[in-house]
Amino acid sequence: MTEKKPPHAFDVKPVLDLIASIEADLQRLKGMVEQQAEKFDPANPHNKTPDGKLTEEGVECCYRMFDEGKSRYTVAQQMKISFAAATHRFNSWRKLGGKKRTTALLG
Repeated sequence: MTEKKPPHAFDVKPVLDLIASIEADLQRLKGMVEQQAEKFDPANPHNKTPDGKLTEEGVECCYRMFDEGKSRYTVAQQMKISFAAATHRFNSWRKLGGKKRTTALLG
């Protein structure tokens, strides 16, 4: 007696290959996102110029901290900038739309 396959049976190999491909793509994407997360570091020396002013990355880092709800005091401490500088950045962030502003990519 021969075994009959149920009418809904299908070849699982293509499905498993697709799953493996998706998993590989997700791992690659996760690596890219993790690299971006590492760049969002208030203590990163690239956030300041040699004369102590904030670079574009430093300004964006401040803005992202404000996006997260951090206070001006916290931003000042973590970025190692004055409270007045953090207040200036906070006001600039608000003028740009606050949490609704367009987020810049970090280099």
